[in-house]
Amino acid sequence: MPMQPSKYIWQDGRMVRWEDATVHVLTHALHYGSSVFEGIRVYRGPNGPVGLRLTDHISRMYDSAKIYYLEIPHELEELVAACKDVVLRNGLHNGAYVRPLAFRGYGEMGVAGDPDAPAQCIIAAWEWGSYLGEDGLDSGVDVCISSWQRASPNTIPTMAKAGGNYLSSILVTLEARRLGFAEGIALSSEGFVSEGAGENLFLVSKGNLYTPPLSASILGGLTRDLVMRLAESVGMSVIEQNIPREMLYIADELFLTGTAAEITPVRSVDRITIGDGRKGPVTARLQERFFGLFDGSTPDEWGWLEPIEREEVRRMDRPQIAV
Repeated sequence: MPMQPSKYIWQDGRMVRWEDATVHVLTHALHYGSSVFEGIRVYRGPNGPVGLRLTDHISRMYDSAKIYYLEIPHELEELVAACKDVVLRNGLHNGAYVRPLAFRGYGEMGVAGDPDAPAQCIIAAWEWGSYLGEDGLDSGVDVCISSWQRASPNTIPTMAKAGGNYLSSILVTLEARRLGFAEGIALSSEGFVSEGAGENLFLVSKGNLYTPPLSASILGGLTRDLVMRLAESVGMSVIEQNIPREMLYIADELFLTGTAAEITPVRSVDRITIGDGRKGPVTARLQERFFGLFDGSTPDEWGWLEPIEREEVRRMDRPQIAV
């Protein structure tokens, strides 16, 4: 989906114009993938825009940075407020995708860079529609099993949402699209189902909901966690276990989850139709519960919705816009 530029980006403590948010070509992260990031959806709630698990996302970015010995030179609360400020400054009241990024900057080349240098940080926000196609949420998507596997344990830390980790996802997605699929599903080094290029995976079989465990080299997705809790709230058991690929083919339902993908049903895997090839009742119910969070029909008993309010942003020293 083409990028939709907005007006401002928060960069290292101040707002700059979208076109002025630049870095040097010898920035370490550009050469070695030494960055950590998040993706956060903003929805229009009944009382104004809300960030879905905004603080949880920023907290996970600090965890990812810790794993890679990357020091973020800002307090968590400052970055949370900056995310809200970016949304408001850009007038994205009816929905936005927010991208915070921390990375090793310019100053020392070499593989390790300067481990004592603080990270540089940016936060951008723009309008972004459904990641897997506008009709994917209703009609479902066709996926394939990728020939590319996820990294085996003790190679790179898959629990970190790091830029370099997504080189694997690039290969999975490019292969899938070259073969005419919307997305690819990667297996773990042990041959079990892991995850999509940018999504976690769930399947429904005989009334139970299954998903691969963290040990299958997956990212512990916050939307994955959200879906598990929504399922449990309606009395559905959720089983985390190793899943052989053929279990996907004979599933009653299958769907992908993620900040960008939300809850997207899968209608076929490797050209094998899942169920009756349409969004199934469990997927539909979980979608209804998910999107109901934003119109109030699903009570937010978990505190996932964080209001994007000017009053809260004003409590911090708002950075000046660089012109």
